Amino acid sequence: MPNYSYVAKDANGKNVRGSLEAEDEKDFLDKIHQKGLYCTDYNETAAKAKKSVKKFKTKDLAFNCRQLSAMLTSGLTLVKALDILAREQPSESAKAVWQDIYENVQKGESFSAALEMHSGTFPQFLISMVNAGETSGSLDIIMQRMSDHYAKENKMNNTVKSAMMYPMILLIMSVVIVIGMFTFIMPTFVEMFDDPDTMPTLTKGMLAVSDFLTQRWYILIGIVVVLFFVIRYLLKVPSVRLKFDKLLIKGPGFGKLIVTIYTARFARTLSSLYSSGIPMVECLQRASAILGNSYIDEKFSKVIDEVKQGAALSSAIQRTEIFDSMFCSIIYVGEESGSLDDILTKSSDYYEEESDSAVQRLVSMLEPVMIIVLGVMVGLIVASVLPALYSSFDNIQ
Repeated sequence: MPNYSYVAKDANGKNVRGSLEAEDEKDFLDKIHQKGLYCTDYNETAAKAKKSVKKFKTKDLAFNCRQLSAMLTSGLTLVKALDILAREQPSESAKAVWQDIYENVQKGESFSAALEMHSGTFPQFLISMVNAGETSGSLDIIMQRMSDHYAKENKMNNTVKSAMMYPMILLIMSVVIVIGMFTFIMPTFVEMFDDPDTMPTLTKGMLAVSDFLTQRWYILIGIVVVLFFVIRYLLKVPSVRLKFDKLLIKGPGFGKLIVTIYTARFARTLSSLYSSGIPMVECLQRASAILGNSYIDEKFSKVIDEVKQGAALSSAIQRTEIFDSMFCSIIYVGEESGSLDDILTKSSDYYEEESDSAVQRLVSMLEPVMIIVLGVMVGLIVASVLPALYSSFDNIQ
């Protein structure tokens, strides 16, 4: 895709330099217009080489954005702030990334263009927000918003990881116990039967499983590895991924909980983008993409088309049948009152609390399922060895 470097003026008449990728000149001019800029000069340049990257975690992004916000608010220039930030990085890889950004900005590149040169290191959401901050002249405020955004994102990720810790331990212990019973306990009961042909069908089945695990365990490992790569490949097929993502939000029980988590992320992202002066169409594109759900992306392509044609955002989102009616009503109130950014901010706080509860409820659904599965497996093993025990008691008598 061609890369265009440009010189433009913002709404205040301030010169803005930068570069962006576009399919052709028309697409480039459309993107410039969406940014609220008036292009005075541009030319097509060779595509810039993509650099080997270090992908920053949400915790790192929150810290770096907070540091930049503090330095910019205190009156430091962006170049000086980036120089200090690069020298303060704890790792050499992070220091190299920020040092390169500092050097590019010092050469005249815009901050957003310098970030975009490091493909994969920084999320597109952050790059869009930085570009909006440069255009509006409020980069320090944008950096503070991004710090809050990624701090909350990091908190949600940690909540999910913490909540999943016990179910994961329980799953691992269940697998170890079942394998241990099949490989060490079941074989000891074979000798209790005088005639293997008299074994009950259940016992024969359990012993067959035991023999398979002790003698042909490598086949099981091979099946697991093959299944892993097959599933991984299938999830990359668009049609399969679409059905899987739809199941995530439409599935009984857990679907509603996952939608609550998605609503919190969508509301927070849309609030951050819209309050920064980014056009609504681009806000919707970025906010839906950050969820990483192809089914939602497909639905929102229709929402974007409707909004372009002048439809109300609340009614367009309502027709997707993804988010609950209360969220759509909140957006409607924001549209009618002219305070959509404030309404979205408040609703994101509410849904973040709800998402924490949703994560806990989701985990609480997994725990009994795993306990039941473990109980069934142990019950089958016990039922298969009881005839052997009864037979040994008869022989003693």
